[in-house]
Amino acid sequence: MVHKKEEIKYKGLTYDEVDDRIEQGLSNGSGEIKTKTIAQIIKTNGLTFFNLLLISLAIILCFFTEPDADGFSNFGFLFVVLLNFSASVIQEVKAKRTIDKLTLLQAPKCLVVRNSKKEEILTKDIVLDDIMILEAGNQILSDAEVLDGSIEVNESLLTGESDPVIKAPGSILMSGSFVISGSAIAKVVHVGKDNYANKISAGAKYFRAPSSVILTSVKRFIKLMAIIIIPVGISLFCVKYVIHNHMTNLPETVITVIGTIIGMIPSGLMLLTSGVFCVSVIRLGSYNALAQDLYCIETLARVDVLCLDKTGTITEGIMEVAEIVPNGIIDDEMLFVLKNMNEAIGDKNPTADAIKNYTKTVSVTETAISIVPFSSARKWSAAEFPSGTYVLGAAEFIFKNIPEKMDKILKHHSARGNRVLVLAKCDSLKSSETPQQSSLLGYIVISDKIRKEAHDTLQYFETQGVNIKIISGDNPVTVKSIAMRAGVKNYENYIDATTLKSSQDIYEASRKYTIFGRVTPDQKLELVKALRSDGHTVAMTGDGVNDVLALKEADCSIAMASGSDAAKNVSRLVLLDSNFASMPKIVAEGRRSINNLERSASLYLVKTGYSLLFALLFMILSAELPFAPKHLTLLGMVTIGIPSYILALQPNKDRIKGKFFSKVLTNALPGAITIASMVVTVVLIAKGVPSIVVEQVSVMCLIVTATVGFTFLAKISFPFNPLRIVLLLGMMLVFVLAFVLNFGVFDIQKFFGLNTTLDRQMAITTLICSLVSIPLYFAINFIIKSIDKKVQKKNRAALRLERKRQALEAQRIRAAKESIF
Repeated sequence: MVHKKEEIKYKGLTYDEVDDRIEQGLSNGSGEIKTKTIAQIIKTNGLTFFNLLLISLAIILCFFTEPDADGFSNFGFLFVVLLNFSASVIQEVKAKRTIDKLTLLQAPKCLVVRNSKKEEILTKDIVLDDIMILEAGNQILSDAEVLDGSIEVNESLLTGESDPVIKAPGSILMSGSFVISGSAIAKVVHVGKDNYANKISAGAKYFRAPSSVILTSVKRFIKLMAIIIIPVGISLFCVKYVIHNHMTNLPETVITVIGTIIGMIPSGLMLLTSGVFCVSVIRLGSYNALAQDLYCIETLARVDVLCLDKTGTITEGIMEVAEIVPNGIIDDEMLFVLKNMNEAIGDKNPTADAIKNYTKTVSVTETAISIVPFSSARKWSAAEFPSGTYVLGAAEFIFKNIPEKMDKILKHHSARGNRVLVLAKCDSLKSSETPQQSSLLGYIVISDKIRKEAHDTLQYFETQGVNIKIISGDNPVTVKSIAMRAGVKNYENYIDATTLKSSQDIYEASRKYTIFGRVTPDQKLELVKALRSDGHTVAMTGDGVNDVLALKEADCSIAMASGSDAAKNVSRLVLLDSNFASMPKIVAEGRRSINNLERSASLYLVKTGYSLLFALLFMILSAELPFAPKHLTLLGMVTIGIPSYILALQPNKDRIKGKFFSKVLTNALPGAITIASMVVTVVLIAKGVPSIVVEQVSVMCLIVTATVGFTFLAKISFPFNPLRIVLLLGMMLVFVLAFVLNFGVFDIQKFFGLNTTLDRQMAITTLICSLVSIPLYFAINFIIKSIDKKVQKKNRAALRLERKRQALEAQRIRAAKESIF
């Protein structure tokens, strides 16, 4: 036992010695995952290909527009760029500050002696030769040597084994372990990368890009458009100026071609995507969850296999008394004895805490004359009272010969994954002796405490079609029993991982079993790899250093704040309250982001689609392009920009179905095709009426395009709620008001290119085309959806055949290996 008097003799390092070690690099340093700086956020969001392209187009426009209000109205797209940029930066900075704040709050601290005084410091500030004061509950943050005192440590985060290990003076303490009883003074012997925990997790230091389907899809689409836009734009300009306009009217050609190019640019798509996930990160903070990767919630929403560690997720990591079974005495008498012993001995370990909690309503009835504290070597503790001497511990260390009846009871409870202690009355004894003449008073059944919310949380994932796998370093029978109590489906399918000798064995076991016990860190990694290779999206929870390799390999890794620093640093999501019950909320947040992004992204692709079709069709069609940049500013605002952001933040708990980009493309194509076909129809009709001028054709095309745009907006807003109805009607009202409102010097009609009138024939033509476009849109949508369903059905059949082929190939390989040996 360490006493305060003994602590004084350790003066610790002086501040000068600490500074010297920091200069020499002999400190733990920071192991935290750092967020981007504000400058990096601004650079990332500002210096994009499309932003630079839009600025270049604006510079070109400067040479072909008049320096008046009408000319400047073509630069309205720059305002949209600035708005998107500002919103994205603000959201990402908010997310950064949320992450930084939560990271600081969950940073572990250590009590050290410096300049003869106790100080609490962060892990990163520990230096070589620091003197640490360790007590029950502390995490050992650096490898150290025990100088004084005696403690029991739990090294399960390193080894997966939950049995306590005694550490006396001269023993080495490994970083990542926890003190469960006793107190000691220790001297730091390793720091930083030389720490045992850091060496063990070195294999997890490799980089893995964010596993985001949305991010990958958006980047691929943007890259494709970047390749297409410039050559298509140049070709369109050459055809319109040289062939169709016979090298006349250069300014008008430049302006309309630039308008078409701007329409092809999905400038807000990437910013919308990152913005939505930034909002999700901020929301997760309210659920006590720290997202260390913007896109981890998307991956979690897509998982179909969830790998859980027993400790910290299903169980609370503490013990509880499940029941007491008296033998020859009444319940109350046994409770009084347990209460008296617990108070007298004062042990600080999980078993003693469980008994203390179980007897908290009972009063002490006797004062002990002498005590024998518990030790891992003896496996029992004892106390002498006026009424007699009582001993509590493992049956095999208290009774030399265990009777058959007792053995049967012990095996019955052990088979259920419980730990059984016996309470006996005996003659007086010494700490070095085995109890003599012991008579059994009863059994105390100790079990891991199941989290109250574990059953409901596991049931939630089961109803969502997510398979649960329990992976633990503990005895498989114990893990199976806990899984049964927690309500894990197929808990009876368990295996001892020590019987798995090869990667092929692990692959086959991953398909067959639910519970895996005695799993080594390397086997955890192989299990995750096997599940991913089988086409699953895998999430894994863990809290130990022995989990880091598997956490890094998983598509989405989740760590508990109460776990090791190594596990938290490699994980993409940290549960700050170590509460697994928040997982359904996180999944719901991911679903909201994905489902809403699918809808909002479709709005951008409609504009990109019809603008690309315009570019291709009007190379053939000898007519003026329908839109200048100022027309697209109004269309982009009312049918894309404002609706996309509002819809992206709406609640949505629907299950994720299908592939992101194929769904977005399938949703967008009908709108793009309808708009392109109806605009071409309007242009062809206008060509037959010589009196119609270009400005009137543009307004007619604008109204038809807006009609289809609002039809599509209504479709993706279904099912309607008050906000979506207000949004749809509000955007339609804004569009109508743009034709009639003026504010003094600011002429809205002129700014958006609406300062022209349509005669009766033009108005009727526009109305008819607008009305025809609505059923045409739904007809094209039906055809495309039907084709998509057939393609998906064919793809699913092909996938089933491929998986069957892989399974047969795996069986063939195994049969070949067995025939060799």
